[in-house]
Amino acid sequence: MNKWIPFLLLTIFFFSCEKNISLVPETQEPKLVVDAQIETGQSPVVILTNSINYFSEINSNLLMGSFVHNAKVTISDGVKTHQLKEYNIPVGGATYFFYANDFTNPATAITGENGKQYSLTIEANGKNYNSSTNIPLPLKKIDSIWWKKPPVDVDTTFAIVMAKITDPKGLGNYIRYFTRNRNNSIFLPGENSVFDDQVIDGKTYDIPITAGIDRNKPRTSFDSTGYFLRGDTVTIKLCNIDKSSYTFWNTWEFAYQSIGNPFSSPVKVIGNISNNALGAFSGYSVQLKTVIIPK
Repeated sequence: MNKWIPFLLLTIFFFSCEKNISLVPETQEPKLVVDAQIETGQSPVVILTNSINYFSEINSNLLMGSFVHNAKVTISDGVKTHQLKEYNIPVGGATYFFYANDFTNPATAITGENGKQYSLTIEANGKNYNSSTNIPLPLKKIDSIWWKKPPVDVDTTFAIVMAKITDPKGLGNYIRYFTRNRNNSIFLPGENSVFDDQVIDGKTYDIPITAGIDRNKPRTSFDSTGYFLRGDTVTIKLCNIDKSSYTFWNTWEFAYQSIGNPFSSPVKVIGNISNNALGAFSGYSVQLKTVIIPK
């Protein structure tokens, strides 16, 4: 399953005071966290978890226990309505849970199509939640991709991947990108994976594509961030997305990058799920391009 399992990270606040202050942590009621997507030619995938208290000690049992089971999850394209089924998949000694098409009921199963609108309804934890998204037409396109050598002061085993992209005239074209290479069996989003067209409206431009990162793993070296390796076969997954998906991932990534930075401003992550839930329902119009980097 081309999906990394996310848990929303909250912005850390840093306080510095001259006198001692006694802080009593307030236990917050868990909120539903929704990571839902539908992409071209694929079944919808919905991951439901309960938020974890900020002061909790994070461990594998706590994370596995946060999954929401036995929810009623339905998706509609305006013609068909389909109730998704809960599945599980083993990953690295743990078990992850998600909702997708129920293939015992293929007549109403829904597959993502460009240009279509989708609505999502969730009944979980005694509450109802709603959201909607669309899979845009693939108007913003990758014309070509290629590789080049890194700057002279960078390890020669690294390589840079470049892309030529054409943005259609008219503001409001949003994209998110992912990459896959020989070290990753799944597509991973870039550190800054979403872009609007405020500056490049109607233009064709060249841009470096930085390697996707697995946010569930610690970084081994900041010096290698963004580079691919000589000998890699790199596939770029460029997705046209709607504005609400762009807003969510843009604010989420900014908040994620601010963690631990005492000088960063608090960031509100703006989702598109009703009833005060966290997360988003995103539609992806997918284009794939591959480049082989020689050793």
